[in-house]
Amino acid sequence: MDIEGFVRKSIKKEDESTIENSLQEKILEYKDINPQKAGEMARAVIEEVKYTLKIEEHEDPALKSLINYPPAHVKMGEIGVGSRGEGDFFVHQKIADIVASTNSSALITPSAQDDGGVVKTNMGSEELYITTAVDGIHSRLSEYPFLGGFHVARASLRDVCVMGAHPVAIISDLHLADDGDVGKLFDFTAGVCAVSELLNVPLVAGSTLRVGGDMVLGDRLVSAVGAVGVSPYPPTARKRAEEGDVILLTEGSGGGTITTTALYHGLFDVVWETMDINFIKASEAIFNSGLIQDVHAMTDVTNGGLRGDAHEISRTTGLGLKFYEEKIRELINPTVLEMLENLNIDPLGVSVDSLMIITPEDKADQVKKAISDVGVRIAQIGEVDDKGKSRLVKNGEETELVPLFREAAYTKIKKIVGDTQPEDFQSMKDKTAHAAQEAISKKDDIVKMIRER
Repeated sequence: MDIEGFVRKSIKKEDESTIENSLQEKILEYKDINPQKAGEMARAVIEEVKYTLKIEEHEDPALKSLINYPPAHVKMGEIGVGSRGEGDFFVHQKIADIVASTNSSALITPSAQDDGGVVKTNMGSEELYITTAVDGIHSRLSEYPFLGGFHVARASLRDVCVMGAHPVAIISDLHLADDGDVGKLFDFTAGVCAVSELLNVPLVAGSTLRVGGDMVLGDRLVSAVGAVGVSPYPPTARKRAEEGDVILLTEGSGGGTITTTALYHGLFDVVWETMDINFIKASEAIFNSGLIQDVHAMTDVTNGGLRGDAHEISRTTGLGLKFYEEKIRELINPTVLEMLENLNIDPLGVSVDSLMIITPEDKADQVKKAISDVGVRIAQIGEVDDKGKSRLVKNGEETELVPLFREAAYTKIKKIVGDTQPEDFQSMKDKTAHAAQEAISKKDDIVKMIRER
C-alpha cells in the first residue's frame, strides 16, 4: 500500500484527523508496532505531504513547473500500459519521441520500437556494435522470486541476442517493499544467476532498494534486469526485413507470461516447460555459425504475442507479413498449447518466447540446420511481401492479423478487465500525446536554463 499516495488523494476531501485515524489503522494492518508509533508515522506522512503541496503557493512559476509533472489525466490501466496492446504501443512511442527530442546519436533508438538499442563505436580500425536491453519482472511473479528472476534475466538476454549481438554482461535493479522478507532478494538473485551460469554471462552490477522507501507498505517485489551484448556486425533490426524474405520460427515454451498463467490457474506442472534456454541457444547457434550477417531481422514473440510483433514489424518497415496459423501452432510447446486452448487463451496474443527470424529464402535452410543442430525445433511459418500489413492464413482463408487493445487475457482478473478498446481511446491518445509534448518542452527549458547558468 502506498501511504503517501493515500494521503495525497485523501487530503483534498477529508479532514486531517479522519485521515490520520484511517492511516493509523492501515499501518497497523501491516506492521507489528504499537498504536502510538503507528499514529506518529501517520502524522509524519501527513505533515510531509502538506509541505510538498505548498509548492502551489510559490511565486516562482519555473520552480513550480520543475517540481510538478504535466498530467495527462489518463491512467496507466485505462490506456493499457504494460498490457502489450495498442495502447501500450502508443505510450511507448510517445516515450520514444521524448528520447528522440534529445537528438542523441544511436544506430537503433527507442523510436524503432525494437527489442534492444544499439550504438556503434570503433575499436582501432574495427567497428563494434554494442547492444543494450532491459526488461522488468512480470508483475504477478512477486511471490515467486526465483521464477521472476529467471525469466526476466532470460528475457533481457533474449532481447540482446535477437539484435544479433553476443551477450557479455547482466545488470540487476531490485526493489522490495518495506515489509518484504529479504529472502526474496536472495531467491530473485539466484534465479538471475541460474541463467547467468547456464549461459556463462556474468552478473556484474546492480542496485537493491525498497519500493517507495518508508512510503509503501507490504512485500511487493519489482525489479528489472539489463543485458549488454557486442557484435562486429550490424544489428538484425526489424527495419532490415526485405520483400521476398521468409519467416522462420523456433519452438516456444513461454516465459513469465506462461508461468503466470500456469500458477494462477493451478496448473503447476506447466511451469517446468518454461525452464529452458532454448531461445538463446538458437540465437547463439546463428551467431556461432557465421550466419548472422545473412539474417535480415530477428525478434522474440513476446509483446502482445505474434499479433503484436507482426504489427510492429509491418508498421516499422511498411512491408507485409503473411503467416500460416497451422504452422505456428506446431511450434508452440504442446503442453503449453494445450493449456492455452483449455483456458480459451489466444496463442497468437500472448508471449510464447519463440525466436522469429526473417532471412533471405536462399539462406533459410542453413539457418534451420544451425538451430536444429543445437536441439531446437524450427520451421518456416510465412513470408514477407509488399502488402503493407500482416495477415494470417487459417483454414485456407486470409484475414488481417491485428493486435488487440490488450494482449490476450491469460488470468481471471485480465478476463474481467477485458481487451476491447475503450470508446474514448482517441481522446486518451490525444491527452497522452499532449502530456508527452509538454514533457519535451519542460526538458528543453530546463536544459537551456542549466546551460545558461
